[in-house]
Amino acid sequence: MMDTQLTLTGFLKRGERFFPNKQIISRTSPTMTHRFSFKDYVKRTHRLADALKKLGMKRGTKVGTFGWNHHRHLEAYFAIPCSGAILHTINIRLAPEHIVYIINHAEDEILLIDGDLFPLVEPALIHLKTVKHVIVMTDDVTIPESSFPNVHSYEQLLQEADESFVFPKDLDENMQAGMCYTSATTGMPKGVMYTHRSIVLHSIALGLSESFGLKESDVALPVVPMFHVNAWGFPFAALNFGSNIVLPGPMFTPALLLDLIEQENVTITAGVPTIWMGVLAEQQKQPRDLSSIRLIISGGSASPKGLIQAYIEKLGVPYVNAYGMTETSPLVSMSHPTTEMTKYEAEDLLDIRVTQGLTASLIDTEVVNEKGEVPWDGVTMGELRIRGPWIASEYYKDERTNEAFRDGWLYTGDIAVMTKEGYIKITDRTKDLIKSGGEWISSVDLENALMSHPAVLEAAVIAIPHPKWLERPLACVVLKENAYASKEELISSLENDFAKWWLPDDVVFLQEIPKTSVGKFLKAKLREDLKSYELPID
Repeated sequence: MMDTQLTLTGFLKRGERFFPNKQIISRTSPTMTHRFSFKDYVKRTHRLADALKKLGMKRGTKVGTFGWNHHRHLEAYFAIPCSGAILHTINIRLAPEHIVYIINHAEDEILLIDGDLFPLVEPALIHLKTVKHVIVMTDDVTIPESSFPNVHSYEQLLQEADESFVFPKDLDENMQAGMCYTSATTGMPKGVMYTHRSIVLHSIALGLSESFGLKESDVALPVVPMFHVNAWGFPFAALNFGSNIVLPGPMFTPALLLDLIEQENVTITAGVPTIWMGVLAEQQKQPRDLSSIRLIISGGSASPKGLIQAYIEKLGVPYVNAYGMTETSPLVSMSHPTTEMTKYEAEDLLDIRVTQGLTASLIDTEVVNEKGEVPWDGVTMGELRIRGPWIASEYYKDERTNEAFRDGWLYTGDIAVMTKEGYIKITDRTKDLIKSGGEWISSVDLENALMSHPAVLEAAVIAIPHPKWLERPLACVVLKENAYASKEELISSLENDFAKWWLPDDVVFLQEIPKTSVGKFLKAKLREDLKSYELPID
């Protein structure tokens, strides 16, 4: 067999050669939407690579991006790694001290920053030790005022660059191509490096019907940010498969997303559950035509059963859970039912859909505890561990590598069970499990059940110290607008599905639940805010 290299230059060439007229629809502001053919996009990508090389980008140079989902960010996705440099997508929602830390830790030399985000980053530039150039991404060539000496206009650089720039043909598939940092619920973020090979294999896997099933006839709308785990691989895979790409840009709303779906005939989209909660509420207020949608993918945290049911049964839109992490590129599993499940009752099928799903091809997963791999009984808990060709083997220059990577596996810190069908069901994070009277209680199961109540918008369950049982569950609930439910009603709604000792001892009603930069419930902040809370003692 031929020994050919799996590099991203092949994706760029394929998109230009076979799909030159496919479209990239890019919203860069409330009043500006651009449309590019793949052919024109590739020309701009060559120009960007030439411009970056003139600024000193070499093989191995780290180039950070600080931007929304738009065509300029997509140009960076290929111009940087196809030149042999490393694309570092920076989470714009991290705390300032975390942003400074990861740029310095990654040793970024060039930064690409959206114009509307530049004022947020500019005060931090003085603290960045390795950055030599800053490029501002806007629709014009103006440069904002800054004390930093080397600030450039993205469009001006492209105007002066050469579209005939030739990407190197000797890239090795094991070269580092990209990096992301975790969202850091505790401690500083941890860096993960992706290789050309890992990204190519992950992207091809997104074309399998058991995952995204991405194909040329699709119109893909990645709502998941391009600064978070490579927008779950959409930008790379869509160009390779020839799918039209719709990029929603900055400060989008549920109404805007629905308008884009209707206007652009979007077929596949992906984002976190909180996004789909907002979209569902907007669709119920002002319906749009969603008939083009063949798949909504939800990940990042568990989707409540009621949310999945509403999309499938009320809107007629397929809604599938996916599971992954920054460390896993991110695809690990998806909750597509198998053909054997067509005979399942509706409630049993919904129980499958609410899981994190069946392990993707080429990936190995196991749920293990102190006795070894757990039985597939849907009850026995253990820690989920993963290995495969797009799973990280270490953190970038971080001693915490030894905590997570052992014996050739990534130990995720997620507590899970395996259903009898082999579907992964996450029950908690190791640090969020509630141990009451020596027995484990899953906060995730309680949260999903609470969020199925018609009055509940969001629910998070945390452990509160207890003098007798050591820990007991406390439910933190946000009610929907103009809705009401008492704590007695909410606790009572759980009685048919959970043992009495699992039921929360109390319910606290909040205006909002704190979230991480990627929309997950920030339980560490809840525990800190409620550390002086005393449960009612029977």
